[in-house]
Amino acid sequence: MSHVRLMLALTRNIVLFATLSMLGLVQAQSNYPDRPIRLIVPFPPGGGADNLSRAVIPRASQILGQSIIIENRPGAGGNVGSELVARANPDGYTLLHGTNGTHGINHALYGRTGFDPLKDFAPITRFTTIPAMVVVHPSLPVNNIKELIAYLKANPGKVSFASAGNGTTSHMAGTFFKNMTGVDIVHIPYKGGGAALTGMLGGEVQLMIDLMVNVYPQAKAGKLKGLAVTTLTRVPTAPELPTMDEAGVPGFDIAATDGIYAPAGTPRAIIDKLNAVLRQALNDPQVRDNLGARGAFPSPSTPEALSQHIAKELPMWAKLVKDSGAKVD
Repeated sequence: MSHVRLMLALTRNIVLFATLSMLGLVQAQSNYPDRPIRLIVPFPPGGGADNLSRAVIPRASQILGQSIIIENRPGAGGNVGSELVARANPDGYTLLHGTNGTHGINHALYGRTGFDPLKDFAPITRFTTIPAMVVVHPSLPVNNIKELIAYLKANPGKVSFASAGNGTTSHMAGTFFKNMTGVDIVHIPYKGGGAALTGMLGGEVQLMIDLMVNVYPQAKAGKLKGLAVTTLTRVPTAPELPTMDEAGVPGFDIAATDGIYAPAGTPRAIIDKLNAVLRQALNDPQVRDNLGARGAFPSPSTPEALSQHIAKELPMWAKLVKDSGAKVD
């Protein structure tokens, strides 16, 4: 009998402990957030992802009523900061600003990233869509995409295209252009988008397909010639530019996208709260105008839609990386 009473007492204690733990978890979620949140941007300060975060997150902090502190953790093309978040406590206090690099290109480019883009994260929402733009140096005697393709086919191997580095979005966009048009152009990788843009402006290279946020201001100033945008629909802030599809390359569609993520296992109640806050911030008129001026467009979504987007794009980026020949061990 004493053995039975002992077992009953142990069972009651286990049930009590589980109940208290569950109540504590529910209370913690209902009080969330009761301290500042870290948003890890896995790239250097002043870069594209960093600028986009800083255009949106202050408004999200106001709506949430709690500080969201942006913390830059660059390294290995975004892999260092992304792995940090993947291994963080799934309590909603460590988030990631991921990109099509961290959650697409890198998994074909790097021998090891340290995380799985689908299994190790709980998606919260898509953040922005950033169209790319085809620009050429003014010395190139072309004024539209058809003339560009004709010129490149008449001068195989004589025109260089710049990128921000092996495996970057601008490298993949150039590879996609080669695949879609059959032209022979030489890839010149630079150490970063700023260096690539300097090379373009100086005439070291003649062609670049880069994010509008980087090159459109130079095209507007007449320092480069803008020929087309790379999305299937025209860009509201540059209505004069046709799409590649309209300009003679049917089906050409490539853009940079990003999203906000929590570690896998983060409670759904926290994910839903953050999703609602970020959607509200992204839809704020001032935020939208700020992003639009940078060539980025708010793309808030459900967590499920972000997950589906990643799963859909992973094979596309893998093919482009393979076709480009880029590899980082």
